[in-house]
Amino acid sequence: MARIPLTPPRSLFYRATEWYSKRTYKEVLDPVKALGHNPRVLRADLRFEMAVAKWNALDPGLKALAEMATAASIGCSWCMDFGYWVSAREGIDARKLQAVPVWRGSDVYTPLERDVMEYAEAMTANPPEVTDELAERLLGTLGEAAYVELTAIVAVENLRSRINSALGLTSQGFKDHCELPGRPDGGTADRAAGPSSGTTSR
Repeated sequence: MARIPLTPPRSLFYRATEWYSKRTYKEVLDPVKALGHNPRVLRADLRFEMAVAKWNALDPGLKALAEMATAASIGCSWCMDFGYWVSAREGIDARKLQAVPVWRGSDVYTPLERDVMEYAEAMTANPPEVTDELAERLLGTLGEAAYVELTAIVAVENLRSRINSALGLTSQGFKDHCELPGRPDGGTADRAAGPSSGTTSR
């Protein structure tokens, strides 16, 4: 249960944000409702996310795995739920998204993908546990720009997941109505595996 009412004051700015969320996602995102209690925080968060969305040095599939591995480490079910939905709509392999919480025991990932998720978990640990060897492998494979972006997106997902977890936000059910690309029946996915029945962003 959310630790703050999901019924913020409906200022003009909040109503505009509410309209955009419904138009884009068919419903108002719970983090928007929670942050709506402080319009300055909500406005800053939206501007920040718009800037983050323009980053393009890192492969989208690696970005998705880094975000979800981070969310799984923190235990943010909202972020895992929403992250799966967004990533599946973008064409990311559903098998890889579903196996993130148990990626070490899965054989669906490439060595680079495994390094990315290990890096996300190591960065998220408190204190961080990134090794020189892992950083060197990623830097050598990704290049400087993508490596910096990977590091930054893991930090961004820490911000999202820790805010959502602390506010008590849980899965909003996005994955339940996620149409997966390539399915002839246009069917929906089962709920994601992971902590708190699928843990995840923003």
